[in-house]
Amino acid sequence: MDIERARLNGTNGFHKNGNGHAHVKGFEALGDNHVGTSIETPLRPDAFVKSDREKMTIIEERFREIMETMGLDLNDDSLRGTPRRVAKMFVQEIFYGLNPENKPSISVFENKFKYGEMLVEKNINMNSFCEHHFLPIVGKAHVAYISSGEVIGLSKINRIVDYFARRPQVQERLTVQIASELKKVLKTDDVAVVLDAKHMCVSCRGIQDESSTTLTAEYSGKFRQKETREEFLKYISLSL
Repeated sequence: MDIERARLNGTNGFHKNGNGHAHVKGFEALGDNHVGTSIETPLRPDAFVKSDREKMTIIEERFREIMETMGLDLNDDSLRGTPRRVAKMFVQEIFYGLNPENKPSISVFENKFKYGEMLVEKNINMNSFCEHHFLPIVGKAHVAYISSGEVIGLSKINRIVDYFARRPQVQERLTVQIASELKKVLKTDDVAVVLDAKHMCVSCRGIQDESSTTLTAEYSGKFRQKETREEFLKYISLSL
């Protein structure tokens, strides 16, 4: 079913059963089509009522149930600690970017060098997770900005990329989130972000395509001009 047509018809692409629950095929259709909802990561209002410790305890219990359901023997020395390790990894490591308290503190400085050309940082390591299948997204981020009078430390660009990547994501949303944060911090619209990433949900399930990568870009301000954009792409060595 065409998803936009489904929305207009009030079905959202789902088929309901007698209990009013969406049929699993509807969810699969949306996930496979990589539908995003908004620039903001979808979070419930009570997302941070529970402490990290409480969340880890719950996740540990639930993941133990998942492993046992799959038939794994958690009495085995190798598996016994896995539920706890996964819980800690989810809350404190790969999804730490969900919690705004973990947002990096970014200080800006006066552009005393009066450097007026674009600053480009390329090949920034990026590790995220697809929100549709919770499988890794691994790739590189290329970021540029033109100062409006203020600059930030280079490592802060890496931290901004990592913070927004460390949550269940859609690559399109991640691209826009990084660009929006840089524009806000630097007080300039002259920002460009390109992400080049490999999605494990494509390579290890479904079509199982091992070679493809996904490119997304966000250009604003002067980077919407063809000449400036082409200069940026030349610096990061991407074909036009």
